[in-house]
Amino acid sequence: MARVVDLRVYPVKSLPPTVLTSARVLPSGALQNDRRWAFVDDTGKFWNAKRTPKLHDIGCRYDVPSSTLMFQDPESRSLTWAIGSETTAINSWFSEQMGGPARSIENTDVGFPDDLESPGPTVVSTATLETITSWFPGLTTDSVRLRLRANIEIGDVPAFWEDRLYRTEGQMQPFRIGPLTFLGINPCQRCVVPSRDQSTGEAIPQFQKLFAEKRRETLPDWAPADRFNHFYRATVNTRLHSGAGEFLTVGDTVEIL
Repeated sequence: MARVVDLRVYPVKSLPPTVLTSARVLPSGALQNDRRWAFVDDTGKFWNAKRTPKLHDIGCRYDVPSSTLMFQDPESRSLTWAIGSETTAINSWFSEQMGGPARSIENTDVGFPDDLESPGPTVVSTATLETITSWFPGLTTDSVRLRLRANIEIGDVPAFWEDRLYRTEGQMQPFRIGPLTFLGINPCQRCVVPSRDQSTGEAIPQFQKLFAEKRRETLPDWAPADRFNHFYRATVNTRLHSGAGEFLTVGDTVEIL
């Protein structure tokens, strides 16, 4: 039976994840603390990994019990920021890393997802991660997991099982995880980020081209073909249908409705 085997949020947009055993789902559909913070320049434009691979050089850990974010640069120089405290120090530290003005912003309602129309948790299966790993010699499943940055990982299912979680254009597929019901919207369009090592920013040449070729070759029968104007897509975008305030938990079963 399909079940949740990994659950993670990304507290700061484009920075490393925090792995959880459970996560509360906000009324917006987002997981609490997912992309809650971001950094922008003096024009309000995001500092994100699409814009600059420098983000891959920065470590980040969210310590929930102490309500602190701990950052580390490539030289292992660190800074700990107490959430809710003065932001001058962290803004200065991040500006130095980016080589330009940076200030932190926060959204506790929905965070700063790329897709504001479908801000629910993104979904992938373990078997999908393993299959994609096989396309790129030298990668590990964990490195692919970090590259795709999904919130929910489903185990005990075949590769690309998550393609069952959306329907043909204009329709939505309901599915239940524990006490919550979500709507599967579409296969997520990928950007440049999955092509890069998440620690160094080094990119694999022709990554997007090979990924798309293999995705087309392995597209399962259950995947609606009309959702693929191109095949550089993986993981599934979702919206919350019911259960706001409830918790997703590792071990929860997943049922297509």
